[in-house]
Amino acid sequence: MGMSAEDERAASPRDEEWPEAEKAEKLARGAALKWASGVFYRPEKLEGLGHYRRRETQRNSSIQSRLKSTVQSYLEGVSAGLEQLRSAAQEVQSVCQDLGAARWALLDSADHFQGLQQMRKLMEEHVQLASVVQVLPQIFSVHEVFSHILQLLHGQHLLEAHVELMMVEQLRDDILSQLHLRGLSGAQATVLSYFSGLQDLNESLAKQLWDIVGSSLRLVREDPVLFVTAVRIIEREEKIDDTLLLEATFLPPGRPKGWRQKFYQVLQDTITGGRFHAPRTDAEGPGLAKHLAALQKDIVSELRVVKDLMVQCVPAHYNILSVCTATYHQALTSHLQEILREDLDKQGLFLLLEWALRVYHSPEMMGHPDLLPEVDVSALDPLMSSELVDQTERRYVMKVKASVFEWMQRTLEVEFKEWFREEEPETDHQGFFQSALPAIVMQMLNENIQVASLITDSLQQKIYNMALEELEAFLGRLREALVQCGKEHQQDRAVPKYYIPHLLAVLNNNLALSNSVSSLHPDTACREVPGSLQAALDRMQKKATQLLLEELLLDLQPLCLQLPSRKWLSGSQLVGSMCEVIDKYAKDFSRVRKPLFTLLLAESELLVANQYLRALLQRKMVCKSREERGQLCQRLLQDATQLRELFCGLGLDRGQQSLEAVFALRELICLKDPALLSLEVVGFITKYPDVSDEHISTLLDIRGDVSKEVRHVVLEMMAQHPQVLPEGYRPIFSTILVPVQELPFCLRKGKCA
Repeated sequence: MGMSAEDERAASPRDEEWPEAEKAEKLARGAALKWASGVFYRPEKLEGLGHYRRRETQRNSSIQSRLKSTVQSYLEGVSAGLEQLRSAAQEVQSVCQDLGAARWALLDSADHFQGLQQMRKLMEEHVQLASVVQVLPQIFSVHEVFSHILQLLHGQHLLEAHVELMMVEQLRDDILSQLHLRGLSGAQATVLSYFSGLQDLNESLAKQLWDIVGSSLRLVREDPVLFVTAVRIIEREEKIDDTLLLEATFLPPGRPKGWRQKFYQVLQDTITGGRFHAPRTDAEGPGLAKHLAALQKDIVSELRVVKDLMVQCVPAHYNILSVCTATYHQALTSHLQEILREDLDKQGLFLLLEWALRVYHSPEMMGHPDLLPEVDVSALDPLMSSELVDQTERRYVMKVKASVFEWMQRTLEVEFKEWFREEEPETDHQGFFQSALPAIVMQMLNENIQVASLITDSLQQKIYNMALEELEAFLGRLREALVQCGKEHQQDRAVPKYYIPHLLAVLNNNLALSNSVSSLHPDTACREVPGSLQAALDRMQKKATQLLLEELLLDLQPLCLQLPSRKWLSGSQLVGSMCEVIDKYAKDFSRVRKPLFTLLLAESELLVANQYLRALLQRKMVCKSREERGQLCQRLLQDATQLRELFCGLGLDRGQQSLEAVFALRELICLKDPALLSLEVVGFITKYPDVSDEHISTLLDIRGDVSKEVRHVVLEMMAQHPQVLPEGYRPIFSTILVPVQELPFCLRKGKCA
């Protein structure tokens, strides 16, 4: 099935000329071999070889016939195309000959065209002269028309006057346009001079139009025809402007007039007229309130006129209601800024904030039912920017702060004078001493906070913070006044006469303030009192308590000076007298509320225990015998028991009393075996960690039977068990100073006795 050498040599020239044919033949042979190997891979398949050969022969014949038909069709198409190209070439040659002939004919006629050019110029001049002849009557009647237009303007026949004015302007503009096209700019001055009256007439018409626009809010209610006439004239001029700007290559003098823009400007100037210029006398108090109320009334009234009447008198694309709304809004914005430049008082600042943030958007003004939904200022910028609102709120807070300070200072002065009156302070229905100070202060602060809540939450928070700061400062000044009152009382205990009742009233007032502070907070869910204010309240309570205890101490000191003594040891009524003084003060303390009464009792008991121990330790009495030591222990037991029962009877629990230290100290003194003192002292200092070595040493001295060795062991034991004050421990011994023992004089290298 391979090709012979002759076939290959015969095919070589063709293959070189048609390499694609060689490639296609190879692919075909490869495909045929692949097909044959797939069909005849079994011997039994060779029986159908003749059948396959006949089928392939028929297929090749069919393909060859189709190829011949296709090639024949292509050859016929090529022949027809060649014939058409031959015919087109002949036609092109004919056209070239005709064009050449025409060119020679035109060259022969060039001299005749010169004469036609002159005829064209004469024709153009004839047309121009004919046009001039046609408009000559109009040109000669211009000044007469000017007079007629002026009469129409005086009679307010504006539409007729404007029609004639447009005709004269059109005549002038046509002449100027022709001169411009022919480059005759020098002649334009003559034309403008001839038509100079047009400028005055335009100005006269414009003046009447702007007067009408300036009175538009009144005219649309009384005589809308005049206003509609002005709008029609403005629209005519606007259309002429648009036409000239789009189509003409020459703009006549005075164009574009821009009367629609001037309409908006005049309308805006009318709106922002005298009403938005408040005199300085209106910058404060009732004057400003009246001014803002007048603005509110006028703006609502005028916007209703615009919405109901003026909108019907102007084209829809004017958006006259939106323009007027935006104009009022912007004018108010500038006007409020102008007012804020004045030194307004707190009432003026509050009025402006309330008006701008509440009234302006309320149904009483821009949210009025007669204006909705067409009037909508929500899309406009805020009447007062957030920065300006914050600045104004801070100014208002400063004004309120100055006012609150002044009122509080007056209240403090009145309170200070009340302390020196020759009568007790007033009482409430339960008999507790009090004054009007808490009610006055809290009412003042609460009213300012509530008033601020009518504006914004931020202003309310600012006023609340200011109120707490001022209350804290007021408590500091009140404390200073209380200290001053205490100093005057120290100089003369008869002044003030009712010193203790007023101190008790101060405590009740302080408690009332403390209980009321949380109610000032704008958020009912947050009632926490700031730490600095609570500290100020605590300092105030501590100072009043201290002054009361000083009074108690002054009455107890003469009795404490007699402790300890032989007379007291043998049986004296000193503690009984002390109980009488304490009971007297306790009756006074009962005029304060329960938590304060308990506090005063606890502090008084601590004071009594401290003074008792102080007297015992500072004026130490050394027991000379066991009998005397037993007598001292018995006296300590009786005194401590009597005092403890007194305070228990007054309502102070034993667990809250410091007199237990006297019982514990008594146990140290009553201990029979001094050798056990070290163990007892360790227990004692564990219970009372503020006890020092000096205190224990003094107690050992009081016993009178402690040897140096035992003392050394006790003090050494204390050194081995240092104590730390636990949290919440109430010191008893740390405030008691004992006399320093004098050390024996020692020689060098000698031993101390």
